[in-house]
Amino acid sequence: MEKYINIIKKAYSGYWNYLKHEVQFPPHWDNYFYGLIIISLIVWGLEMLFPWRKNQSIFRKDFWLDTFYMFFNFFLLNLIILIALSNTAAELFNDLLGTLGLSLSSFQIFDVNQLPTWLGLLIFFLVSDFIQWNTHRLLHRVPWLWNFHKVHHSVKEMGFAAHLRYHWMEPIVYKSLLYIPLALIGNYSSKDVAFVYFFSIVIGHLNHANLGWDYGVLKYILNNPKMHIWHHAKSLPKHLKYGMNYGLTLSIWDYLFKTKYLPHSGKDIELGFEGDENFPKNFINQELYISDASAQKTKK
Repeated sequence: MEKYINIIKKAYSGYWNYLKHEVQFPPHWDNYFYGLIIISLIVWGLEMLFPWRKNQSIFRKDFWLDTFYMFFNFFLLNLIILIALSNTAAELFNDLLGTLGLSLSSFQIFDVNQLPTWLGLLIFFLVSDFIQWNTHRLLHRVPWLWNFHKVHHSVKEMGFAAHLRYHWMEPIVYKSLLYIPLALIGNYSSKDVAFVYFFSIVIGHLNHANLGWDYGVLKYILNNPKMHIWHHAKSLPKHLKYGMNYGLTLSIWDYLFKTKYLPHSGKDIELGFEGDENFPKNFINQELYISDASAQKTKK
């Protein structure tokens, strides 16, 4: 037990030191704090220059709530729970395998570190994005997971910062399901995958932005604003009653597994979910939200 307590303590102190280092100026090239700010300002600027919904305010509904979510979830949530939890869970899992005379490396398919950097990063990106696409589907199909995912779907006007409005439980689910698949192909350092994360942030911000873009032929590969707005549609088609367009960065999975839905321009569709008028409107109540048993249904 002392071993795991020390892991938690080390995780907290280590991440706190990391945060202090991140806000120092001038920043290093893979600085997530200033990187997030720069990406957000650029995409917000694009919203102002090329607004899809021209009657939507620059400071749209819940703009400041989503901005707070963006920084809280991207930085403080990691400090409060995720780093300590993931490090401790990983150690517990490795210890469990050790009692069986095994190690995670015993199951490793290959080591991406032995491949050319570009190829290793591509494999890392494709594997992680596919696992996250499947996890996103689970968030819609499993009632108790959908209960948490409602926070993200409570957005009523789309804008770049809506990308990072989510319940604290979501990254725990994502990281838990990602851990073993990524461990089976080896691990890159945070600096190695910085480009992948920045790319994902850019695409995620654009997906939620007030922009009417689909990237032309690239729409079959990359998720885009015209596609993703249908994911947030309040009214769902009967043949896709759990939702559609689950792609985070890539749209290709939705085309391959027939969860793509683009019936017409979604520019003015109503966003949200059934019963969202009764959903909490502030950060604290949304983070603590647990619906009653009658509301614990899959999205329909």
